Amino acid sequence: MPPSEQPLLEALLDSWDRSNTILTNLLRIVPADGFAAVAPLFTHIHYVRLVFISEDAPEFPVEIPEQEWHNSDDPGDLAQMLNESAAAVREVVRSKLESNKPMDRHYDHPILFLQHMLWHDAYHHGQIKLTLKAKGLAIPDKTAGPVTWGIWMRKN
Repeated sequence: MPPSEQPLLEALLDSWDRSNTILTNLLRIVPADGFAAVAPLFTHIHYVRLVFISEDAPEFPVEIPEQEWHNSDDPGDLAQMLNESAAAVREVVRSKLESNKPMDRHYDHPILFLQHMLWHDAYHHGQIKLTLKAKGLAIPDKTAGPVTWGIWMRKN
């Protein structure tokens, strides 16, 4: 990859890191009495990341969980899973771009894979918040804003 494109790659990977931080921050502010209702969405996100890596970058071995949608009672375990799968996505995108290698199956370009993962995470982020709201457990903007929008808009 030409040196002139390196800052762009770092910005793209930073956007992925921020997205995962937002997701794990959301996980940490889910009310305890709503956790069981949304935990399967978090496990699904983790699962999907790994499935697409296995299909589009098989040279990066990942262990795909046996269940896609399962409940968990431990936010710490879920955060660790999400951080691990986010790191794997990051490494795939960086490696594919730096080596100028295409994705194997679904995407015309590694950035499209990254964008799909960003979009997928954000889609389910909204579902999680709506599920909690429907259960009468809405997370107030005062609580969610700094750990979500604040992450996106933060300047380093």
